[in-house]
Amino acid sequence: MVVLSNEIRWFFGAIKRADAEKQLLYSENQTGAFLIRESESDKGNFALSVLVDRAVKHYKIRRLDEGGFFLTRKRTFTTLNEFVDYYTQTSGGLCVKLGKPCLKIQIPAPFDLSYKTADQWEIDRNSVQLLKRLGSGQFGEVWEGLWNNTTPVAVKTLKPGSMDPNDFLREAQIMKNLRHPKLIQLYAVCTLEDPIYIITELMRHGSLQEYLQNDAGLKIQLTQQVDMAAQVASGMAYLESQNYIHRDLAARNVLVGEHNIYKVADFGLARVFKVDNEDIYESRHEIKLPVKWTAPEAIRANKFSIKSDVWSFGILLYEIITYGKIPYSGMTGAQVIQMLSQNYRLPQPSNCPQQFYNIMLECWNAEPKERPKFETLYWKLEGYFETDSFYSDADDFIG
Repeated sequence: MVVLSNEIRWFFGAIKRADAEKQLLYSENQTGAFLIRESESDKGNFALSVLVDRAVKHYKIRRLDEGGFFLTRKRTFTTLNEFVDYYTQTSGGLCVKLGKPCLKIQIPAPFDLSYKTADQWEIDRNSVQLLKRLGSGQFGEVWEGLWNNTTPVAVKTLKPGSMDPNDFLREAQIMKNLRHPKLIQLYAVCTLEDPIYIITELMRHGSLQEYLQNDAGLKIQLTQQVDMAAQVASGMAYLESQNYIHRDLAARNVLVGEHNIYKVADFGLARVFKVDNEDIYESRHEIKLPVKWTAPEAIRANKFSIKSDVWSFGILLYEIITYGKIPYSGMTGAQVIQMLSQNYRLPQPSNCPQQFYNIMLECWNAEPKERPKFETLYWKLEGYFETDSFYSDADDFIG
């Protein structure tokens, strides 16, 4: 058993791979910043995570039978301290020489005012101040707001006539009780007059669709794209466990917060809203659907299930890997429906790894029951890079 002092700045303990990347990608860390953590996939062993040009590389640290550690058997070390000392002097087969230990950043949890509104579901709209318009969508506008002059919140102001208030309140009561770190938390509502307000936690960077399009790939690389997908899959796996269906999963309905946090939003709202955005929601048997994101069985027979959400997740993966491109570009909804009936699938984007595309194809299985569970998708994405591949002499490079 290896015992390491908590005072060692480069040892982060049982931190997850995705969390290690968030820590290293923090703006004050520079190339060469590193940390050593307990391996997720190989219990009892360690992994080295290193920042290189705003990307993170990961290496498995192997153990010798007689004790000691190594990346390549050409160079072994009695202790992890010796290991770090050596690789701070020379790269020795690593992608870069180790620099300063990663800064330990406390990533704050969003302030949760649920407990304050537990017995006050309907709140006074005068307690909510609208500060800054963040965007607009098919249901209305989204504002950054302040509740009781103290708590930052997001406020969705709904277009008059966009839904039946009684239907919404029934659905919203269910939504409020759905609590998971990767779901937007619904706090309260103002429904007694128009426009109706929906009060939620604040995500300052807006929708994932806009975030992807605005960055245009300049800062986002595959490691971040996989992390986005894994976080969304985590939230959807929770909805799956609660037997709850989203019905409108897409990049426009995922929100981006500080420190690369991504959360699923607007789950359940498609059930009660009367949408009028003809660019996205097209009439199909008098029901408006986001056809390019909707599973074939849901288009044909209005048959929604968690498996139709899995299909939509495959389209969301396409949006992520193409930096927010609209799927089936240049095709109308009617053309998409016709092509899907002939087993057409979106082609593999030029920058999309085969491993990532294979996950998309699994989501688009024509038979709903053959599509993977969100729990399975989450573990596939969380462990996406956890396979060995050769890198110079370091045969345990896994990044």
